[in-house]
Amino acid sequence: MDKISQDCPYPGCFFCVMKEGNPSKRRTSILKFFRELPSQDDDGQVLPISGLWNTAMAHPNDPEFINLGIFECMAALILKGLKNRRWLSHDQNIYIPYYAAHIIGSYTMNMEEFAESAVDAGVIPPLVELLRGRLTWVEQRVAVRALGHLATYANTFPAVASHGEILELAIQLATSSLEIVYTHFYQYPERRLSYHCDLLTRGMGGVEMESRKAEEWASQLQCWSLQLINCFAFKPEFLSVICKPEFLVKLPGMWGGLVNENSPAGVGLLRTICHHKLGRGPVANCPGIVEALCNIARSSDDWQYMAIDCLLWLLQDQSVCHKAIEKAVPTLIDLSEISTLGDHKRLGDTIVSVLQECVESQGTGRGSISNRIKEQIDEVINSRQRLKKEKNMPKEDLHIKQAAALVVKLEGNSLFSSGNISGAALKYSEALSLCPMRSRKERIVLFSNRAQCDLLMQQPLAAISDATRALCLHNPLNRHAKSLWRRAQAYDMLGLAKESLLDAILFINECSQSNDPDLSLRQNRVPDYAEKLVKKQMRAAWLFRAAAVKHGGLNCEAEAGDVYGQDADDSEWETASESDIGNDGQGELVDDDSDDERKGKYEKPSLKDIKHGYSVQLAEDEA
Repeated sequence: MDKISQDCPYPGCFFCVMKEGNPSKRRTSILKFFRELPSQDDDGQVLPISGLWNTAMAHPNDPEFINLGIFECMAALILKGLKNRRWLSHDQNIYIPYYAAHIIGSYTMNMEEFAESAVDAGVIPPLVELLRGRLTWVEQRVAVRALGHLATYANTFPAVASHGEILELAIQLATSSLEIVYTHFYQYPERRLSYHCDLLTRGMGGVEMESRKAEEWASQLQCWSLQLINCFAFKPEFLSVICKPEFLVKLPGMWGGLVNENSPAGVGLLRTICHHKLGRGPVANCPGIVEALCNIARSSDDWQYMAIDCLLWLLQDQSVCHKAIEKAVPTLIDLSEISTLGDHKRLGDTIVSVLQECVESQGTGRGSISNRIKEQIDEVINSRQRLKKEKNMPKEDLHIKQAAALVVKLEGNSLFSSGNISGAALKYSEALSLCPMRSRKERIVLFSNRAQCDLLMQQPLAAISDATRALCLHNPLNRHAKSLWRRAQAYDMLGLAKESLLDAILFINECSQSNDPDLSLRQNRVPDYAEKLVKKQMRAAWLFRAAAVKHGGLNCEAEAGDVYGQDADDSEWETASESDIGNDGQGELVDDDSDDERKGKYEKPSLKDIKHGYSVQLAEDEA
């Protein structure tokens, strides 16, 4: 220890303490360091705090510093910065409250016993002060993260909930976070605080890097606020505060953008709310939410099952079923052939059972189902009965039905090639009525081809329905490239930029892995028509778009291109497909697209990985 002190210009500093080889001396020195640090006004305090931050990020489950008083030290440092602005503005002390709150959040994200120690150390009051915005949005971000971790555990949630304003503050922050970051950082680069820029880029400077990182942090600020609210939403006594129409109506739009695709986002909170009977009424009564849930339920992303759960719970609740049924049933019918989605096994069977219960439980009067909805439900129930009958049908009869469907499909292809789009659509419908339910590959092609007809007949809702059915039949789920592209175009027709963007990105990923010469990317080049649509939708779905429009930072709409016409999709048109019947006429019917077998075990890519593939092409547009 003496040798280390002689070499160090600051004898007894934290880094010298960490090099101490004697465990007893090391423990004593660290304990002393944590006790004395908040009362010191020496320069250079940010260095050990940043070192502690790195340690907390790298080893969040290590109990050493927890037992020696790190939480008490960090809480005291935050309070010192709030009370003593002279100290805060001296040297680099402005960084300390941020690092201190981040350290608290990192050590409490995995270990409930650490969270209990943090609460006992008094970290909640200083974190609440940061959450109020006593400093800046950067400190709000780490404060809401730390409070969200503390609220996750049963033993520490009551301590968080005892501060009644936390829920209200989190709701306000979730609603206004994007606007706060836009107006206080993004809009005027020349006004950015230097320590904000440094924290966001960590040495990688430049206005463009700062702007990109600000989008990521703004997304996290909103999503971590939603996570904190979600902890309260599990308790029915807080639903009256959360379920305000002005807040609920904004939740479907809180998605975090591409930079935060792993967050449950607003739909995750809606799922928690809909799990309670007290929450389903406000959700069903809020205009536009059921329709938004339907769009998310059809989407090809990790939020799909959350939206489906919400719709099923709404339909199973007799007190609100009549308010959701007209919009929810058509969507659920499109999804009724999903086999497995995440942890949901036999999800399609569950959907059909709920729909059948709706028919049986709804009588006459206000809660009655319209004849149109009854017919749609009857159709999907009959399809299930048809599938059961096919299991007992001789293979020869199934082959005959398969061959008849193929003939009609080829007639539809011929009509399409001659320009008779409506006639082709009718032929594909006829072929679907003939095609065995077990011939999933052939039915995928028929639904997808009919979706293309829908597009050309300017019927985007029908195209979304048909493309969704094809995607639900596909294995792996939601990964049929041509259906993804057609649905992306249909969403674009309806002005649903986010939904169109997600499908277009997945289309690019799928065709890059395809062996189909019509879809393969040559020299890793994104197809022009897909790149055009992605660029357009990234502008329209930009995280700060609403704030920019409100504050005059966006004066014109993104250019609209005709990306869904027939010419743009020529390379996508399927004129034929292999029969599910073997060459000798005696083969077994197969359930899966044979092209999927070439890749072996399927690994679902993340949106972040997919985005990397075209980031270079989009760089100029985003700048």
